[in-house]
Formats: sequence, structure tokens, C-alpha cells
Amino acid sequence: MKKIFIAFIIILTTQSCGIYSFGGVTLDKRVQTVQIDYFPNNALLVEPSLSQEMTIRLQDLFDSQTNLTSVKSGGDIHFEGEITGYRINPMTATSQQTAAQNRLTITVNVRYYNKYEEDTEFERSFSHYHDYGANLQLTGSVLEEAYDDILGRITQDVFNASVAQW
Repeated sequence: MKKIFIAFIIILTTQSCGIYSFGGVTLDKRVQTVQIDYFPNNALLVEPSLSQEMTIRLQDLFDSQTNLTSVKSGGDIHFEGEITGYRINPMTATSQQTAAQNRLTITVNVRYYNKYEEDTEFERSFSHYHDYGANLQLTGSVLEEAYDDILGRITQDVFNASVAQW
């Protein structure tokens, strides 16, 4: 009985219904390629490296989480968009009425196209923030940590909304 149960579990874990994978990706089995266009920075405040960083992080996420082949044009699924917001706001105050903490917020507008499942396509804004000490400059390791937090979350949200359909 135990051998039958183990065989049953193995069969269940190795078989796929065709549009689901254990990485959480839900795509038509015909989808083989992904195209991720450059995300220009159209925000009022422009951080020079942000466009490239956003684009590379989204490409890296798809490379590591799917078996899709990245292409420059004609992808079965296609992402394009722009960075629409980059702002720094004071968040908490000290007794001397100065900022104790600042918040960097980045907003990205994303358009997602799927050649085989047009009903899953969307255009949406994704946004996330990172708080840092007001006595720190938003450069070097502070900026890298903020990007890791913000872009990691935004790209994961884009991934989930598109191919994981969460």
C-alpha cells in the first residue's frame, strides 16, 4: 500500500495539466518566448540608472523563474511600460520638527500582452516604497538597498499579475 501511495505522489508531482508549472507560472503551453522592452523613466524626478535597473531586474526574474526564452521582438508574451513616479517624502518627524525618516516611492506603469491568451492582458501601475533614515544620503549602498526592496517587489508583483495570475 505504501509503494502505491508513493508511486501516486510521484506521478502527481511529475505530471502537468499543460498550463501550470510548479514555479507558480500559469501560461498556455504554446508560450515559449518573452519580450521585455526598456522601461524609460518619465517621472518628474529622474534617477539615471533606474530605467536600466528596472528592465534588467524584470528580465532576470523571468530568466530565473521560467523556461521562457528572452527575445528582442515578437515575443509570445510582451512587457512594455514606463517609470511614472520617483518621489522622496519625509515620513516621521523629530521633536525638532525635522524629518527622522524619508520614503522613496517608485511607480511603474506596465502593459502586458499575451499572444495566446488575450483575456489576461492588462495595463496597470505598480508601486512600492522604501524608508530610510533622514540623516542618510540616497546614494551608494542606501540607494542599492532601496532599489533591491522596491524593484524586487515591483517586478515580483508584475510577474504575479501576468504569468502567475495572482
